[in-house]
Amino acid sequence: MRRSTRTSRKLIGVAIVAALALTATACGDDEKDDDGAKPEKSKSGSPAGAVALPRLDGQKIEVAAVWTGPEQANFVKVLKEFESRTGATVTFVPAQDPIVNFLGTKIAGGSPPDVAMLPQVGAIQQAVQKKWVKPVGPEAKAQLAKNYAKVWQDLGAVDGTQYAVYFKAANKSLVWYNTKVFEAAGAQVPKTWKDFLATADTVSASGVTPVSVGGADGWTLTDWFENIYLSQAGPEKYDQLAKHRIKWTDPSVKDALTTLGQLFGKPDLIAGGANGALQTEFPASVTQTFTGGDQPKAAMVFEGDFVGVNIAQAGAKVGTDAKVFPFPAVGATAPVVTGGDAAVALKDTKGAQALLTWLASPDAAKVWAASGGYISPNKAVDLAAYPNDVQRDIAKALIAAGDDVRFDMSDQAPQSFGGTPGKGEWKDLQDFLKNPKDVSGAQAKLEADAAAAYKN
Repeated sequence: MRRSTRTSRKLIGVAIVAALALTATACGDDEKDDDGAKPEKSKSGSPAGAVALPRLDGQKIEVAAVWTGPEQANFVKVLKEFESRTGATVTFVPAQDPIVNFLGTKIAGGSPPDVAMLPQVGAIQQAVQKKWVKPVGPEAKAQLAKNYAKVWQDLGAVDGTQYAVYFKAANKSLVWYNTKVFEAAGAQVPKTWKDFLATADTVSASGVTPVSVGGADGWTLTDWFENIYLSQAGPEKYDQLAKHRIKWTDPSVKDALTTLGQLFGKPDLIAGGANGALQTEFPASVTQTFTGGDQPKAAMVFEGDFVGVNIAQAGAKVGTDAKVFPFPAVGATAPVVTGGDAAVALKDTKGAQALLTWLASPDAAKVWAASGGYISPNKAVDLAAYPNDVQRDIAKALIAAGDDVRFDMSDQAPQSFGGTPGKGEWKDLQDFLKNPKDVSGAQAKLEADAAAAYKN
């Protein structure tokens, strides 16, 4: 492992641990400068010094994304601000997952949206191969060059051409815990996997099931595997497996699944056991951890920074009722896995390109940042835009990691393997959750599905 990778991971760990004791605090009005004054408006109606956008009066733009609930509502706020600055009318189009299939239907019917938000690198590559998407224009590319680390630009490029703008990122190496349960049980925040299992036993002995798993959504299980694999096997192996340059029958995969089985193989440590977990969708896995007073259905839930939105839905407060610690180290260092959603243009219009430019700017990121449950890969975003110290530290740590982050492995895979409900890796890991003793069987299924998807 390179020293820079180790250092940036340490920074992330330190930043998140430092945030544990901090109570959520309100951030300032997005429409005010630091001194509380309203910013001067330019002739176009945008704040002075803001990203330059064209007037688009009378133009209609459709944006498709799989976001629902609070995520959809917060993204619509971003689109509304774009409308106010350009005069365009923007319509949010709800899409089904996998979004590539949804877009294929729209394109076949002659009515594609102008812009789509793609949640996987593999989906970007697939859309480019099908010649659905248009290259990013010069204005958006200028914003990317100014505001983004190279790794985020590269993730949105195919064969050297920029096709996507990463707007939303995620730190997917966090465990959120119910502070009341931990205090009542006398549980300690763990740093290693061994400590994590010991903490789970301590919580279980207090009468509360330790871990909530949203197994009905297969992507959560891929995140469990990826964090263990990255920490245990190391970044080089991680990159090789992400590109299918080593097989899923590799001994390193056996080791990671065996480690994951130490949790999945103990039904009393998982809310509802394996069957209950497989019927629990991601949002419920969070809310059931932070409702029920001192007897919630679980004490801990693993997932990214976006969990904050669901914690708020449960009526709990980040920093007091809910705190967070880094995913425990299985190997020498704790893992840092990221994910993200990228915008692509399906129509080569002035409006579509202007929206990509807007989404690549710190102005757009600031709108959603204020609502929480979001971090931006845009290094020009003022940390004061985030609503609490926990969120600020997570965002700061992601930016500090620079080019050394490792992107979600399943999101790098062809969508048929890493991004389709009921198929590929999602289904194979759900089957593994049912029967975690069959490590070799899980490896064989994963390899067969990966080989078919990668065609290598």
